[in-house]
Amino acid sequence: MSSNKLLWWKVVKGKKLKMGHRVALKEVDGVEITSLMDNTVDFFSTYPNKEVHKVREWTRKRMELEWIKKHFSLPFAEHGFSLLIKIFSQENQHTILFDTGLSPNGVVTNALRMGIDLADVECIVLSHGHYDHYGGLVNVLKASNRKDLPIIVHDDMFKTRGVINPDGSMREFPRFPSEDQVAPGRYLRTKQPYLLFEDKIIVSGEIPRITDFEKGVLRHFSFSEGRWFPDPWIWDDRAIIINVKNKGLIIISGCAHAGIVNTTFFGQQITGVTKVYAIMGGFHLAGKNCESRISNTVEKLQQLNPEIIVPMHCTGWRGKNAIFQEMPQKVIDNSVGNLYCF
Repeated sequence: MSSNKLLWWKVVKGKKLKMGHRVALKEVDGVEITSLMDNTVDFFSTYPNKEVHKVREWTRKRMELEWIKKHFSLPFAEHGFSLLIKIFSQENQHTILFDTGLSPNGVVTNALRMGIDLADVECIVLSHGHYDHYGGLVNVLKASNRKDLPIIVHDDMFKTRGVINPDGSMREFPRFPSEDQVAPGRYLRTKQPYLLFEDKIIVSGEIPRITDFEKGVLRHFSFSEGRWFPDPWIWDDRAIIINVKNKGLIIISGCAHAGIVNTTFFGQQITGVTKVYAIMGGFHLAGKNCESRISNTVEKLQQLNPEIIVPMHCTGWRGKNAIFQEMPQKVIDNSVGNLYCF
């Protein structure tokens, strides 16, 4: 597959339409995004934006005092990622879970501590097939207690994968859960943009690589036919795209192995919406081979000019700091437990 792949598709009810069609993403009245798992916690810092609510604040407003006294506990962090996303429109609301963290019980435990019922989840979307994004999948499915819950995946997530160590040895990643392990949930496999909930959420599908500085993960490999092959592009990397009325696009990445700039460009391209209101998630600017792209990424983010930027997970402190230095009023340093209301 070429690194300059520029074709995209529209998928409706599982059917692929002609290449090049834009996705007819409908506007929503509002979005709520809760950080169920991320690399950091910070329960004291203030935020300049009224759309961001710390966990103690929003739980006090939404839960009864007796529940708070008996059940509330502060959530914890790990090297993993998970967001609970709710969309609202006049006629209804819908809930998805975007990734499930690293540890088997981390997301389930944090949800319990914050009074979040995972039975509300109508669909699970996995951003890509790395274990810090699917580690809690099996136990999340058990906690949801829902039959036939769809889990949107890409075929590449089932690859045997690893990264090459400095000494040349291979560190193999844990295996992706099998169909049997996720039953009675069910995998729904797609490489193309996929519309959810009356066309109000897009799972991006494969993201074209068009910038000259977002070059994937050079140490990343896949195992096939008895040997390891370079697999830097990680084509199963996808994002969530939502269009909020009177605001614009919300772009949500898991790790942005495609590059957060490529990801945002693709969201604009397939929706035809140019205004980007918020960009959030892992930007993958940490690590020796990724930190060189920080300055170019910051420059492009300035040009995109979103109202809010929330760098999480694999962005790293150097990337976060560089973005903050140039756009201090726009950047939110995420904490597990934060609630974002757009």
